[in-house]
Amino acid sequence: MSEPTRIVTAHFDDPSVVSYEGYVRAGGYEGLRRALQLAPEEVIAEVKASGLRGRGGAGFPTGLKWSFVPQDTGKPTYVVANFDESEPGTFGNRELVEREPHQLLEGIAIAAYAIRSHLAFIYCRGEFLWPGSVLQRALAEAYEHGVLGERVLGSDYRLDVVLHRGAGAYICGEETALLSSLEGERGQPRQRPPFPAIEGLYASPTVINNVETLCFVPHILRNGAAWFAAIGPERSPGTKVFSISGKVERPGNYELPMGTPFRVLLEEHAGGVLGGRALKAWTPGGSSTPMLTAEHLDVPLDFESLQQAGSMLGTGAVMVMDETDCIVDAARRMVRFYAHESCGKCTPCREGTWWVKRIFERIEAGYGRPEDLPLLEDLAGNMLFRGFCPLLDGAVSPIRSSLRYFREELERHIAERRCPFSGRGPGLGTEPEPEPEPAAPSRPGPGRVTIPLSEVLR
Repeated sequence: MSEPTRIVTAHFDDPSVVSYEGYVRAGGYEGLRRALQLAPEEVIAEVKASGLRGRGGAGFPTGLKWSFVPQDTGKPTYVVANFDESEPGTFGNRELVEREPHQLLEGIAIAAYAIRSHLAFIYCRGEFLWPGSVLQRALAEAYEHGVLGERVLGSDYRLDVVLHRGAGAYICGEETALLSSLEGERGQPRQRPPFPAIEGLYASPTVINNVETLCFVPHILRNGAAWFAAIGPERSPGTKVFSISGKVERPGNYELPMGTPFRVLLEEHAGGVLGGRALKAWTPGGSSTPMLTAEHLDVPLDFESLQQAGSMLGTGAVMVMDETDCIVDAARRMVRFYAHESCGKCTPCREGTWWVKRIFERIEAGYGRPEDLPLLEDLAGNMLFRGFCPLLDGAVSPIRSSLRYFREELERHIAERRCPFSGRGPGLGTEPEPEPEPAAPSRPGPGRVTIPLSEVLR
């Protein structure tokens, strides 16, 4: 079995690192100490040279994002840590915070120093009651020991960090909707440009980074950019925390070098498909990334390789389905989630997700029609890249990938008028009854009396 390269999860076996004292014993806050000895521009250059890319889904170069923040606007600058981990199948950020919260705080402090910010926010998912409590305790410890406050680690640099709890809306994981929510407005995405780096929180320059991304920053400052860049592929360096769930023997979080083949994650670390059954489908980065099949077992898990394979790395949330799973039902559940979580701001998302959900429900229930498949293709084409934010694009992923790889399964649902896996259908597994047609409008005929509207209104 190949040994994983552990960086942000290296101390997960040591429960003491959840506290300030334990974290410092493990080498914590040494990266921040080194950063404070450098000029902010030098910190940005170090992160840029490391090749670190955002681990929240987009994969944008972190140091480059920091360099976009202007310093001549006369406005304050802000750092926001996105801890609204709501993508179905993701649970890596939650464990990073629960086990080693000071790692995140150190990453935030370095990012804030690099862009000359004196106020940072952590946007915590509303359902994360325990992780939020862990963070609150870690913040109190950081202030108590001088890591945060008026003189960070005895320097002239000042930084305050505020923990903000969300209200449980998936859409607030999108960075501009998160900013709206943080400002006390309705959590809806904003038109871009202007981008947050130029005009973000309170119309001021803002850097927004995912929790896992920020957790890597202290290690880069401590060990150097060349050390990090030497791990994994040249264009996708470093490691990634992969959250694997579904039909596997050992679900959980596994930190592996970028570019590790999916087969290694599945068979060597997750123990293979549950019960020894055959792999049918898997998502590389949560439900918003297109499904792949058993033919893609050897695809490397990095940004470029997965894009060439027709999917995306996303959040690294791998959901595994075996031969007993129904793809129509899986796609129905995914699209239903996006229909429920749509903020309703843009029509293609508000209407498109609702109609696609209805079509998948109809096919799964045994009332599918042959024209439903071209209709799904047409709807997907009218939804992709038509929304204010990536939620709509994520909803298209299960539609197109199910049609691409499992079209025969959808056709079988329609032809047999039932689900071949569950047996569900209009006749509950027996010969299905035909779907009732809508009643035609009644017309006057023999034996019927038509009363003029003028008489009714008299």
